Amino acid sequence: MVRTRFCEVFGVEHPIVQGGMQWVGRAELVSAVADAGALGFLTALTQPSPEDLAKEIGRCRELTDKPFGVNLTIMPTINPPPYAEYRDVIVESGIPVVETAGFNPAEHLPAFRAGGVKVLHKCTSVRHAVKAQELGVDGISIDGFECAGHPGEDDVPGLVLIPAAAELISIPMIASGGFADARGLVAALALGADGINMGTRFLATEEAPVHDNVKRRLVASTERDTELIFRSLRNTARVAHNAVSAEVVAILDRGGDFSAVRDLVAGARGRAVFETGDLDEGIWSAGVVQGLIHDIPTVGELIRRIVDEAGQLIRERLAPTVGRTTAPTRAAGA
Repeated sequence: MVRTRFCEVFGVEHPIVQGGMQWVGRAELVSAVADAGALGFLTALTQPSPEDLAKEIGRCRELTDKPFGVNLTIMPTINPPPYAEYRDVIVESGIPVVETAGFNPAEHLPAFRAGGVKVLHKCTSVRHAVKAQELGVDGISIDGFECAGHPGEDDVPGLVLIPAAAELISIPMIASGGFADARGLVAALALGADGINMGTRFLATEEAPVHDNVKRRLVASTERDTELIFRSLRNTARVAHNAVSAEVVAILDRGGDFSAVRDLVAGARGRAVFETGDLDEGIWSAGVVQGLIHDIPTVGELIRRIVDEAGQLIRERLAPTVGRTTAPTRAAGA
C-alpha cells in the first residue's frame, strides 16, 4: 500500500489520478477508476451543455458509490462555453473535487469554496503552480513536457519540473506527463510529488470509451510517435503522429497560419477518431509515454499492478540500497 498526503486531502485510497480528457472522460472510465480506489475526472466540456454534464454525473453515480471529480478546462476563446453554468452544476451536484486547467481559475474559486469543492489545478510551469497555490487551490497537478495535450511553452521535462515545483509548493502535488507504471509512481514520489496523473495510459484500458484501434495503436507505438503542433503559434500541443498531424506540422513550418490548418484540427474530426477508429481522420492527443504501454488491461488491473509493483520496488530495489557501504579499495602495491 502506497499512501500519501494527497490520499488524505482528496479522500482516495491510492495516489493515482485519471485526469480530464476531452471526449474520453466519461462515466464508464471514471467510475472504473473510482472503484479501483483512484481519483477519476469526468470532462465537463465533453458534454454539450451543463444539463448534459448533470446527467453524466448522475450516470457515473449509478456506476459507482466511490468519490470522483469533474475537470473544467478554461480557455480564453472568442465564443467561450458557459463556464459559470458548468461550474454551478459541479457545485450543485455535490462533486467533492474539481480539476481546473488552462486559464487562471480565480473567478471560479469563491463558488467552489462555498460549495465545499476541493480544487486541483493543473499547471505546466513552476510560476503558474506558485500563483495557483497563492490563490488558495487545494492541490497542484504539474505537467511536464512529455505530456499529451498542451505542455506549455517552456519545454521543461518532468525530471526537472517536478522537483523544481516541489521546492516551492507546500500543498499536495501530483506529477503529470510521462507516467504509466509503478516505476513512474516511485520516481515521482522521489522527486517530491505526492502521486501521479495519467491520461494516455488510461486511454489504453478496456473501459476507456474509445475505439479499439486507438488502444491498439498506443500499444504498437513508441515514444517517438508523437508530433508537436502549433509550435509557431505559441500554443504547442502534443498529439499522436498520423497523416493529419504531420500535414499540420508541414503547413505551419512553411509559414502557414491557423486559418490554413483550422479544418484539419477541428475537434469534430478528433472525436471521430475515437468513435470510428479511423486513426487518420483527425488529430488526437497522446503522450510520449505510449512507448511504455504494452497491453490493454482493465482499469482495476492497471491500478492494482501499479500499487503492488510500487511497493515491491521500494522494498526490494530501493530499501536494500539504504545504508549499504562499499569496502575501501586497497591501494596498488599496498
